[in-house]
Amino acid sequence: MSEPREPAPAPALSDVGSIRPLQIWRDVTARVLQSELITMAVVEIPADGLVPAHQHENEQVGLCLAGSLTFTVGQETGELGPGGMWRILAGVRHEVRAGAGGAVVVEVFSPVRDDWAGLEHAPETPPRWPGGS
Repeated sequence: MSEPREPAPAPALSDVGSIRPLQIWRDVTARVLQSELITMAVVEIPADGLVPAHQHENEQVGLCLAGSLTFTVGQETGELGPGGMWRILAGVRHEVRAGAGGAVVVEVFSPVRDDWAGLEHAPETPPRWPGGS
């Protein structure tokens, strides 16, 4: 088992395509930009991909950039497409399934996602957003 690693110092300005993706779930990847107090991630979920029900101590807000999602937050379930947004308070159970075309979302967490520090990198591929496949 590899040792958890500290997040690499990030430049003040960056491009989503220059960030190596992390494998955050079985087939879900995230390109992560982390500061002292927040984590931002551009997350790609494949067609019919599932982020299983879970909860964490981070508040989370997000925006669907491409594709579609069925999101459950607590007892509320809804369909979201491009422009759809969500807010998840700390400790609230939630899950998401992407539609037939997959989805790309941007999410912001506070405090930072320290639990992602030890994750493995996914294979390098061009990002689906903006303008990818």
